[in-house]
Amino acid sequence: MSDLHIGPASAGDLAVVLDFWKTAAEGTSISDDLAGVERLHERDPQALLLARRDGELVGTVIAGFDGWRCHLYRLAVHPGYRRQGIGGALLAAAEERFAALGGRRADAMVLDRNERAHPAWEGAGYGPQEAWTRWVKRLASPAGPQISGGGRPGPGPGPA
Repeated sequence: MSDLHIGPASAGDLAVVLDFWKTAAEGTSISDDLAGVERLHERDPQALLLARRDGELVGTVIAGFDGWRCHLYRLAVHPGYRRQGIGGALLAAAEERFAALGGRRADAMVLDRNERAHPAWEGAGYGPQEAWTRWVKRLASPAGPQISGGGRPGPGPGPA
């Protein structure tokens, strides 16, 4: 995979990433809009890692660190490039970032219904933490009222 390049997204990549997720990511999120991804990039320009092969976007992962915990979101590989080690390379790059920041444990947002992804996560050493349930509350946006939903998320719009 010497032709694979992994590095942080630039501000100019963000609209392309949103389009990429429509093809490569499972589920959608309340944050899947340009304003949301721009906020992520502004707050932590190194968090959104992109994998490119010959200049083409083939994978993404968000490797967020809040100073306490390491969080992985939006690990996505283009369907035409799966099973070639791109996801593993993205996770390795994310874990290197976490180690450099002093992180000690990473957690990943993985949809229960995305059973195709479970073996890849397990192969990378991740597993479900049975003792925890994710509790979610959608917050009011500065542009409008609180979005309905809350409590235990169902099969609806996906991770926030």
